[in-house]
Amino acid sequence: MGRPRIVIVGAGFAGYRTARALSRSARGRADITLLNPTDYFLYLPLLPQVAAGILEPRRVTVSLSGTLPHVRLVLGEADGIDLEARTVHYTGPEGEGGTLAYDRLVLAAGSVNKLLPIPGVAEHAHGFRGLPEALYLRDHVTRQVELAAATDDPAKCAARCTFVVVGAGYTGTEVAAHGQLFSDAQVHKHPMRTGMRPRWLLLDVADRVLPELDERLSRTADRVLRERGVEVRMGTSVKEATHEGVLLTDGEFVDTRTVVWCVGVRPDPLAASLGLPMERGRLLVDPQLRVPGRPEVFACGDAAAVPDLEKPGQYTPMTAQHAWRQGKVCAHNIAASLGDGEPRAYRHRDLGFVVDLGGVKAAANPLGVNLSGPAAGAVARGYHLAAMPGNRVRVAADWLLDAVLPRQAVQLGLVRSWSVPLDTASPELARVPPGPAQRHHAGEDEDPAAPQPATEPAKNQPGGEPAKNQPGGEPAKNQPGGEPAKNQPGGEPAKNQPGGEPAKNQPGGEPAKGRPAPGPVKRTDAPGNGAGRADATGPTYPRDPDDPTPPAQGDS
Repeated sequence: MGRPRIVIVGAGFAGYRTARALSRSARGRADITLLNPTDYFLYLPLLPQVAAGILEPRRVTVSLSGTLPHVRLVLGEADGIDLEARTVHYTGPEGEGGTLAYDRLVLAAGSVNKLLPIPGVAEHAHGFRGLPEALYLRDHVTRQVELAAATDDPAKCAARCTFVVVGAGYTGTEVAAHGQLFSDAQVHKHPMRTGMRPRWLLLDVADRVLPELDERLSRTADRVLRERGVEVRMGTSVKEATHEGVLLTDGEFVDTRTVVWCVGVRPDPLAASLGLPMERGRLLVDPQLRVPGRPEVFACGDAAAVPDLEKPGQYTPMTAQHAWRQGKVCAHNIAASLGDGEPRAYRHRDLGFVVDLGGVKAAANPLGVNLSGPAAGAVARGYHLAAMPGNRVRVAADWLLDAVLPRQAVQLGLVRSWSVPLDTASPELARVPPGPAQRHHAGEDEDPAAPQPATEPAKNQPGGEPAKNQPGGEPAKNQPGGEPAKNQPGGEPAKNQPGGEPAKNQPGGEPAKGRPAPGPVKRTDAPGNGAGRADATGPTYPRDPDDPTPPAQGDS
């Protein structure tokens, strides 16, 4: 009998920790395969510092092949799992399909941006879950400041210098705090920008900032934001978004060209495709992280509803802290299922949270001790250095350079608005322009000279929406729901946001006769339960005049 085959889907906090622990404990006794769309693990808590120009993008990434030498890395995204045949079907980065057989499966696919059925949000807002989105935001803020400085119209200048962040949880609070410092640095001490005043608004329907954290942390963050000039508006959110601005729930219309959507996350749609018992979009597991009735299938991280043994009747929140520790327990229990040791239940208490507010300011409560100011800032950065599985020296070096040198405010134009749609099941991947084989032929009702929309390929295939202004996607009326992200790095609570019911399925839409649908595409060749995974992106929209000219359709 050959060595057991272990397939891990996803290399976030839970998947990466599982792979790392298994590679050490089962080296040479099992074949471990890690399926992930990128070749790196992303340390999400430091993503706001990438958007603010403090850290270079590669500083928050950790090479999978470099740190997991005994794990086979397969680039691609799972789009179907056949539980009976014990196979995972995936689509690679160049559109090729493949199948992985397993004896043990770990579902650690993580989470994606959570949408609400608010008109215009999917078209005009951008999320903050992946590296492409952080790079886009950094370029976008820089471009808006530069365009504002070049215009003679005070109203246009003010609109371009207004930045709206929706969601005052962990990520939204950090984005607003760092963003205000970043935009201020581009205006101050610049003689040609005298009189320009960047304006940042932080919105949430909750009654306070960081509603899921300790009230003392909330008060600290609120005070720092207001002292810095951020307009903190609690009890308020977006009612409608347009290209010219956002209509707030209190009736005010704010002229802006920037909406950052940080209202929370939802479990990856792959979990719901299995047809197994779910809990608000998360796959139900037992305390040993096993799927009931499927002893060969394990799940952990944001994709799993893990019973909270410290709070009977509840499930552990979707935080990086829980995902990281669940990965270690998952690895141990997989080894136990193969005859090495005894399984154990997952049990963990929160050790506290740190919220980096930029500069030397932060809010932290390590082990229940509430801190603020420089002391909290030192604890926050020390915690991140200790928690990162790599790149510690490079991160510390960037922090040192940022303390003594001005930041470089340049837009590289590597990530365009159309390549980072809000409504997508792949926030870690930037959409690429279509190749010649994916172009539409002009129909009788189309202008042959105009760029034609491209069909959405199966997940992660090259191609996608052509360069046309805002990212696609209908409001997420049918997205799978999920437990609100409770203060985890890279996500924040969504339960207080306006809108309808949590989404239940993936957005669809009947295509016009004779033409491929420009919306989501579900693979029809996915094996098993028929539950292939679809990319929840929607139709194309007119090109953003503020975005750089998109590449020609023939580019790839």
